[in-house]
Amino acid sequence: MLVASEPFVDAAQIQALALGLPVSRVFVAHPIQDRTDEEMTALADTAVDALVSALTTG
Repeated sequence: MLVASEPFVDAAQIQALALGLPVSRVFVAHPIQDRTDEEMTALADTAVDALVSALTTG
C-alpha cells in the first residue's frame, strides 16, 4: 500500500512497473509538509474510504 500526494502519481506508477510490484496506491491532496494537525486530520478523513477499499479489495 502506498499513500502519497497527487504530484507523485506518475512517479509511483513508473516505480511500481520498474519493480514489478502491483501495489495499491491512494493519493491525497498536495502539499503535506506545511499542514496543521487539524488539516492533516481532515485530509485523512477524506482518504479513509479509499484506503479501506484499497486494503480490502483484490
